[in-house]
Amino acid sequence: MNKKILLFVAGALMLSGCDDLFKPGLENFKDVEQMYEDAQYAQGFLMSTYSHIPGYYDNSEYATDDAVVNQKSDAFLTIATGGWTASTWTSLNQWTNSFSSIQYLNLFLENVDQVKWADDAEKNALFARRTKGEAYGLRGMFLYYLLRAHAGFGENGELLGVPILTESQTVESDFNLPRASFQACVEQIYSDLSKAEEMLPWEYEDVTTVPVEFQSATQDISKYNIVMGAKARQLFNGLIARAYRVRTAILAASPAFQTPSNTSTWEEAAMAAASVIDYNGGIDGLAADGVTYYEAAIADAIKDGVNPKEILWRENISSGDTNQEGRHFPPSLFGSGNMNPSQNLVDAFPMANGYPIDDVTNSGYDKSKPYDNRDPRLAKYIIYNGSTAGSSNKTIYTSSKSSTDDGINTVEQKSTRTGYYMKKRLRMDVNCDPTSTSAKAHYNPRVRYTEMYLDYAEAANEAWGPKNANGNGYSAYDVVKAIRKRAGVGGDNDSYLEKCANDPNEMRKLIRNERRLELCFEGFRFWDLRRWNENLNEAVRGIDWTSDGQSYTTFTVEERAYEDYMRYCPIPYSETLKFSNLIQNKGWK
Repeated sequence: MNKKILLFVAGALMLSGCDDLFKPGLENFKDVEQMYEDAQYAQGFLMSTYSHIPGYYDNSEYATDDAVVNQKSDAFLTIATGGWTASTWTSLNQWTNSFSSIQYLNLFLENVDQVKWADDAEKNALFARRTKGEAYGLRGMFLYYLLRAHAGFGENGELLGVPILTESQTVESDFNLPRASFQACVEQIYSDLSKAEEMLPWEYEDVTTVPVEFQSATQDISKYNIVMGAKARQLFNGLIARAYRVRTAILAASPAFQTPSNTSTWEEAAMAAASVIDYNGGIDGLAADGVTYYEAAIADAIKDGVNPKEILWRENISSGDTNQEGRHFPPSLFGSGNMNPSQNLVDAFPMANGYPIDDVTNSGYDKSKPYDNRDPRLAKYIIYNGSTAGSSNKTIYTSSKSSTDDGINTVEQKSTRTGYYMKKRLRMDVNCDPTSTSAKAHYNPRVRYTEMYLDYAEAANEAWGPKNANGNGYSAYDVVKAIRKRAGVGGDNDSYLEKCANDPNEMRKLIRNERRLELCFEGFRFWDLRRWNENLNEAVRGIDWTSDGQSYTTFTVEERAYEDYMRYCPIPYSETLKFSNLIQNKGWK
C-alpha cells in the first residue's frame, strides 16, 4: 500500500478513533494516486461523506419540553433527566462523524485536480468544477454541524468553536490542535460555502442554454447537461450552500452566542434567508401543501430526483418501508409508540382564530373540549384521545383506564407516557400488522423551505422590526401571516397577528411559537431552546382522560434536570483526555 494512503488512514483513525467510518477508503486498499486514473474511485472519497450527513429526524425532541420517549435505555432520556456527561454518546455528538468526513473531503480536494474525469477536456473541467464545489460545500456543512454541536464558552471564558482543518491529516500531523474561535469557524464556513456557490449551479437541471457563469468551461449544452444537469439532482448544489449559510447565520446571531468577539448580525441572517426565499418566488413560493409534506400524495409523486415544492433538499426516496410507523404508531396499530408528544406542545397550538388558548377573552377555548376549534395542524401532527389513525381509521383511546394497549403506560415501552402519540412524519396508509404488512415509499428531508421562511421572519424581526421589509418586498409580519394562513389559522384578518405586529417582543414570541409548531418533531426544538437562552427545565406534562372521555386530569410526566452549562454541548471527554490543547466548554467534566 502506498505510504500516502497509509498516512491518511492512520491520521484519520487517530483523529476519530473510529475505523468503521472509513470503509470506502479501506475496503479496496488502493493508492491515492489511483484516484487520478480511476474517477469512480476518486468520487468514492466524496460520495462516502454523503452517507454521514446528520439525519434530519434525530428525535432530540425526547430531551425537550415537546416530547418524551417510552424507551428506558434511550440516551436522550438520560440527557434530559440528569445523566448527561461529556462521555454520553448520542447523535448530538458530531466530533467523530463530521471530522472524519472533513478528512475525506480534504484529501479529495488535495487530489481532485489530477483526476481524469473524462477524455473530453471540457467535460473533464466541468466534472472537476462540480465535484470540487460539492466538496467545499460539504466541508462547510460539516463544520456547521460541528459548530452547532460543540461551540460554547470555554473554561477560559472565550466563545470557542472547534479546530479548523483545511488540510488532510497524516501520522506526522499535529493532532493536539486548539479550538478556533467561534468567529473564525463562522468565517471558514462562509468561505467554503462561497466557493461552492461560485462553482455550482443553483440547482442541477437540464438547460437549453449554457448558463453564463459556465460558458468559459463549455458552450456545448449536451456536455453541460451531462455534468450539471438533472442526473446530478440531490447532490450538493448552490442552493443548498445558501441554505447552510442561512442556518449558520441564524445560529451565529442568536442570543446564546452574543459576545464582542462574534460580529454576526441578525441583518446578515435575514439577507441570507431572503436570497433563498427570492429564488423560491418570494411569499407566493410558500408551498400550499407544505404543512403535510410527508403524506402519501406527496411521497408517491416523487420521481426522477425532483423535489416536492416544500423541499429544498432531501434524501433519496425509499421504495417502500414501515420503519417510521413501526417505531411511532400506537401499539394497536402494531407500533412501538416511541415519540410521546407533551401537553406543553399541545397547549402551544392556538385556536383556529389565531389566539393562544390562554387568552381567555378572545380565544374561545373550552377546557372541557380542548381539541375543538384548534389550529388544524394539531390534528395533523398529534394523535390525541379519540383521534383516528392508520389505514383503517382506527379510533385511538389513550386513557389509562381504556381497555386498549394505547392507554397510558399500559404496555411497557410501547404505550404512550403522555396521553399522545406522534402523527406527523407518518403515512396513515402504512399497515404494520405482521400478517398483512403494507410498506410504502418514504423520504426524509434535509432542508425544508418553510425553515428558510421562518429563519427570515426571526432575523428580520430582530433586525428591523415586524413590518420593515428593508427592501426585500416582504417583512417578518408578511411571512408569519402567510404561514399561518396556509395552516388555516387566524382567518383573513388574524387579529392576534395584528396585535403582535405592533411590538417586536410580542412578534418574537409568536415567531418562535410558529417555528415550534411548523417544525415540531423535526429535530429543531433542542437546538432552538439553547440558542435562544430559553428555559431548558420546563417539566413535561401529560393528560389522562376518564374512560368515558368526558373529563381529564393533567400530570407531570418527566422533570427536566439540566444545569446552566448544558446550554452548550460538551467536547467529547475522550478527546480532551487525548489532546491537552482542547479546552472543554465551561462546566463539563
